[in-house]
Amino acid sequence: MVQHFCDWLSNTPVSLKIQTILWIIPAVQTIHILSVSFVMASMAMLDLRLMGIAGKRQSISQMVARFVPWVWRVLLILLATGTILTIGEPERELLNWAFRTKMAMVATVSLVTLLVQQVNKRDAAFWENHRLGAVAAGAVSLLLWVAIVTAGRWIAYV
Repeated sequence: MVQHFCDWLSNTPVSLKIQTILWIIPAVQTIHILSVSFVMASMAMLDLRLMGIAGKRQSISQMVARFVPWVWRVLLILLATGTILTIGEPERELLNWAFRTKMAMVATVSLVTLLVQQVNKRDAAFWENHRLGAVAAGAVSLLLWVAIVTAGRWIAYV
């Protein structure tokens, strides 16, 4: 069923245009990779602060307020660029276990990030007062982000 969808999608006018204009895929991949770098840097700083390893001059609440709104905006850019890449090469993405694993981890880490943000909105001191929860949230998030980048690289090789 997925194969049939890929066959259909790869023959749509939009996909054919993406496939035939040689600069689109490299340009979109560049924007995608730069956006991944931004999200990774921002989330690494927040996650390391949650774990109590770095950034101790600012509260967790300040770090959440500083980084998370930007992360959501850049995730929208990643969604747009990823959609273009998928439309241009549907079989490469949709039939690939690494891509599906990456997407499942993106959904999971998005929920973790939303949880951190929502808890912080309700109680700005929550993460400071619940260190074990903060360390767990930061560690899970950081591990997921590293795994997402790793799975993203594997897409090209499987």
